[in-house]
Amino acid sequence: GGTTALATQPRLIERRAPPPQPSPGRGGRKTKTLTMGFFLETLFGGLMVGMLYSLIAIGFVLIYKASGVFNFAQGAMVLFAALAMARFSEWFPLWFGFQSLILANILAFIAAMAVMIVVAWLIERLALSKLVNQEGITLLMATLGIAYFLDGVGQTIFGNDIYKIDVGMPKEPLMVLEGTFQGGLLLSQEDLVAAAVSAALVVVLAIFFQKTATGRALRAVADDHQAAQSIGIPLKRIWVIVWSVAGFSALVAGIIWGSKLGVQFSLSLVALKALPVVILGGLTSIPGAIIGGLLIGVGEKLSEIYLGPMLGGGIEIWFAYVLALVFLLVRPQGLFGEKIIDRV
Repeated sequence: GGTTALATQPRLIERRAPPPQPSPGRGGRKTKTLTMGFFLETLFGGLMVGMLYSLIAIGFVLIYKASGVFNFAQGAMVLFAALAMARFSEWFPLWFGFQSLILANILAFIAAMAVMIVVAWLIERLALSKLVNQEGITLLMATLGIAYFLDGVGQTIFGNDIYKIDVGMPKEPLMVLEGTFQGGLLLSQEDLVAAAVSAALVVVLAIFFQKTATGRALRAVADDHQAAQSIGIPLKRIWVIVWSVAGFSALVAGIIWGSKLGVQFSLSLVALKALPVVILGGLTSIPGAIIGGLLIGVGEKLSEIYLGPMLGGGIEIWFAYVLALVFLLVRPQGLFGEKIIDRV
């Protein structure tokens, strides 16, 4: 069934454990090379997973910057977008009688993006437009309701089985630096492609927010809804735009994670990993979402490999949340977040 939970954490390609510390003698340099190679392999794997966390975290940041509310529906949007992509890529060849996988994926992507824009318009029309200038907790509860609605409607329309997304991402591992490290470094080509796509999207969104008139309008709306309206910024249109952009980010994240894990109900739980990322990087910072994702991705993998044997394993399940808790105690606004002081 669709609620069958698979692991929501991508794993590094199976490799041997790091070798023991070298004893004095001829083999010391060779063993050190092996140890460094394993460390770099783990580091690269953590960086690539971290980019995927950042991609989901950006959706949280976008909504927060535009409405000042934490969007608990982002995980449901990832699942909904991935379901739309997976099912349309299956349905279109049947409906129109063609066999091309590339054409099916292109049409499915366009259709899924159109669906996410319609969802954004409905969210603005039916929920957000009724809640202008309401307290933050009211908007927060609205996003929780939207999350449950998308979960239910998505599985009603698209089904609740486990579906696959095949966009041609390479599955074979890649061996690099064989001349530098004995045995080389084993990297996942799928993770490399996913990290490159995530990085490109992050750059585009950062430029959009900093350099375009719409991006500046989004930042103005985030600072003060009433003030933004008073200078002629159309609040309704801005909210539709930002939810559409968040939907696009969710679609890309859903395609990547769906390709790796399969599209299923537990995919929405992957977004929970983005919560510590935005706490660490800062709720208002896109660069913070990137740095936070990379730090958590690397920290998870290194702690699991090097501290796991001493602490019993399973560290990557809770590492991100403990790190987020520490930051909440020490620096609540995150690494790059804005420190807000309310004068009374």
